[in-house]
Amino acid sequence: MLKKIVALLFTGALVVGSVAPAGAATGYAGERARRHAPALRDVGAAVDGIVPGLLAKDRIPGAAVVVVAGGRQVFARGYGVADVAGRRPVDPEHTGFFMGSMAKLFTATAALQLVDQGRLDLHTDVNRYLTDFKIRDTYPGRPVTLENLLTHTAGFDDDIVGAARANPADVEPLGKSLAKRQPARVRPPGTVVAYDNYGAALAGYLVEVASGEPFARYVDEHVLDPLKMSATTFAQPHPAAIDATLARGYRPAGSGYAAEKGQYGPWSPTGAGPVSTPADMGRFMLAQLANDSRLGRNVARRMQQHHFAQDPRIPGMGYQFEERPRNGRRVLFKDGDVPGFHDQMALLPDEGIGIYVAFNGDGTDAVAGWDGLSVIDRLIDRYLPGGTAVPQNTGAGDASRYAGTYRSVRTSHHALTKVSTLVAPVTVRADGAGALTTTGLTPDPAHQTQHWVQTGPGLFQERGGQDLIAFDGKGILSASATPAEAYEKLEWADTPALYLPMFGAGALVLVLCFLGVPVAALARRLRGRPVRSRASRAAWLTAWVTGALATAFLAGFASLMTDGNALTEKIMLGSPSLTVLPVVMAVTFVPAAGVLVGTATAWWKGWWGWSGRLAYTAIGLAGVAFLKVALTYNLVAVPFF
Repeated sequence: MLKKIVALLFTGALVVGSVAPAGAATGYAGERARRHAPALRDVGAAVDGIVPGLLAKDRIPGAAVVVVAGGRQVFARGYGVADVAGRRPVDPEHTGFFMGSMAKLFTATAALQLVDQGRLDLHTDVNRYLTDFKIRDTYPGRPVTLENLLTHTAGFDDDIVGAARANPADVEPLGKSLAKRQPARVRPPGTVVAYDNYGAALAGYLVEVASGEPFARYVDEHVLDPLKMSATTFAQPHPAAIDATLARGYRPAGSGYAAEKGQYGPWSPTGAGPVSTPADMGRFMLAQLANDSRLGRNVARRMQQHHFAQDPRIPGMGYQFEERPRNGRRVLFKDGDVPGFHDQMALLPDEGIGIYVAFNGDGTDAVAGWDGLSVIDRLIDRYLPGGTAVPQNTGAGDASRYAGTYRSVRTSHHALTKVSTLVAPVTVRADGAGALTTTGLTPDPAHQTQHWVQTGPGLFQERGGQDLIAFDGKGILSASATPAEAYEKLEWADTPALYLPMFGAGALVLVLCFLGVPVAALARRLRGRPVRSRASRAAWLTAWVTGALATAFLAGFASLMTDGNALTEKIMLGSPSLTVLPVVMAVTFVPAAGVLVGTATAWWKGWWGWSGRLAYTAIGLAGVAFLKVALTYNLVAVPFF
């Protein structure tokens, strides 16, 4: 019954908010936006026809949508509930949502203000500003700069395990956390784009150092207050008045919902902790579209300019904005995700339009992020349609050279999150002259397979779509759908096609060992067979311990993987399971080494019969395969190895 009530609530869409101004655009840019903005007739009806259905279908408690055009807010509406237990409706003017990585836009704004004042420089080594710690000089002569931090090209490894907190009172200072959690530099700066949370947090710390003010205070005084964004804060804990209206974030659980944790953390410049109302985000969009001087002299315009692309033929990066054109229109995009909250923003500067969508739920199979993007795409298609060009196959060269398995360059070199690429690689298959098929590139979970036609050397357009992909000849794949992320081609020996069967076969043999050794020992005793030597019994006990540890790891790992939304929360908070399981895997190396010694001894001394020795050898090889995969994908506790 409760499920039906909730579904009806979603379908009915508790509507609050109104079509009302939320600030005015200023200057030439604002006037140009007013002249060129299309008439968004019936935008409320259009959004009403999309969002309630998504909430009901994907089990998301609430949402809000804000649209600005012509220098004013033209639509703001809430749907569903901000609090499942209290059934408090979403109010776009007053309900606060955790903004996640949307915070990076405010970080870029603050940094560029200080660049204008001469207190920061975009192209200076960040170590010139840092005093309490320094960025390691991994690539001599290739320092990290603020420009790198704002375009995701600094070259840091990606490790967010344990970066969040459930309680804002537990958040440590930004600088202290950055010094303690400094990741390895894994590529020269300015060479490859890889979405970088540490880099954005470091940019925020440079704001703190250069201004002499805590980051949250600087943003409040120099970004939020001038725009009258009074319901937005970067402070942790939040002011009581903001917490009183804050939405709760949820994930589906059984027939109901589970409240998510892990939205706070020391890296507020990158998205941990800041909250805003949808109406306040509308004010920010208006300021961006108008190049509002309250943000700083041409700060908005510089944020929106093109600054880096992995391939010059593929849309790239502004300062934290991603270029994602649609229907031939220039679209600047940013999204944010923390457990239980997902929001998306799209600006169309030439048309003076901004769209903001926020959800307070992960949705079934973490679909909320895609839902927000689909709302934006459907509105653009409705009001700014453009026919999909039919790509002309140039047949330029042999497309098979691009076939293979690719991995996001964002993949951690050191954190256990690398294991995600074992089960979800990007694959490219050649389909004749000038044609490719890919899986895993699109953010659309329902259409993971795409077909491409070659339109130039190493350049392909999606058949029946608008996306582009490009290959640079050095094993790097760029995709217009993910301009903040590139993909590197893997050698065959590094692909999941090799490691996944190794892991599966090794796991199967070790689980059978765990289950079968006691059964075999019992059967031997019941049949009255001679008691084995002490050394022989020790060998089989060692094999059983190896199987037991492997089985324990697999059981724990499987329990983590059953709910992807819950797993995200555990990764962010640093669940005890994520600490214990790699230790279990590390301990497994000890008996596994003993099995290898036992294998050699068994063949040398002629223990058991041929079948016994072959079975024992299979266990030893299974241990080697299983642990090799664990080492490759960072599933072993680092202090042990």
